[in-house]
Amino acid sequence: MNTEALRAPPTAYPRHDTAKEVAAFEVTGHGIGGPAPKRIIVGYGFWIFLLSDVILFSAVFAAYAVLFKNTAGGPSARQLFDLRSVAVETGCLLASTFACAMAGVAVSERSMKWTQLALLVTGLLGVSFVFLEAHEFTGFIARGAGPTRSAFLSSFFTLVGCHGAHVTAGLIWLGTMMAQFRAKGFREDIRLRFLCFTLFWHALDIIWVAIFSLVYLVGTLPPQMLP
Repeated sequence: MNTEALRAPPTAYPRHDTAKEVAAFEVTGHGIGGPAPKRIIVGYGFWIFLLSDVILFSAVFAAYAVLFKNTAGGPSARQLFDLRSVAVETGCLLASTFACAMAGVAVSERSMKWTQLALLVTGLLGVSFVFLEAHEFTGFIARGAGPTRSAFLSSFFTLVGCHGAHVTAGLIWLGTMMAQFRAKGFREDIRLRFLCFTLFWHALDIIWVAIFSLVYLVGTLPPQMLP
């Protein structure tokens, strides 16, 4: 038995016959060969950001659920909400999400014309959504139902306004993406930023579906059906 081999300390890597094999083993990116690719790092970090946003909206949803009956003698949700207007808002945002998905297809095909067109449609629908939401807010305030009127309205303006602010930020991001595609083409880093944008935009769509269902639809139910 070779006692010298038994006394030798274990090596960090298995034995290879060539330097090329050693190099291939050292750059696997699985914890022993260096950091993960930038695409994975950016994607992982952006998912953490989206999860933090979900936590934020969850807290505001919880506050609204507790306060929506506290009208302080002011107008209730059933008296204020116009489901036809909100349905148009919802249609605009859902259509913008579809247009954003079509932009993703155009980017994968490296079609500048269809990428810009799909992003333009996405932006116009997003602007329409923000305009309708601002019109709703100004209408409430004109009727004396501003955010300081009651706890219900404070929580409503906070929840829906926070979503509207996210959509506005997304529209600014969208304009930046259109400019970058036009100026720099379909470089890998630009496509990675666009992927993050699409995740953000689709997340806003999901949050709005929750707002439409839990705030507007539930808010317009007859009082005897409310919890």
